[in-house]
Amino acid sequence: MFIQIRNWGLTSSMFYVASMVSVFFSIAIWALRLQKTDRPAAERFGIFVGLWAPTLMIMGKVIEDEERLD
Repeated sequence: MFIQIRNWGLTSSMFYVASMVSVFFSIAIWALRLQKTDRPAAERFGIFVGLWAPTLMIMGKVIEDEERLD
């Protein structure tokens, strides 16, 4: 699967950047809870987006290892 991702032109750096973006996006969602009536849903969505970061970091590490083998 990761070889196919590399064939698409995605690099480990892109996954690391996406991981950091997901953290900042999560904080922004939490901080900008615009609808005061639905704050719990916004907070849960912020947590959900924040949980993407570890997955993206792991994928970046696996691709980085593949890049080093080549």
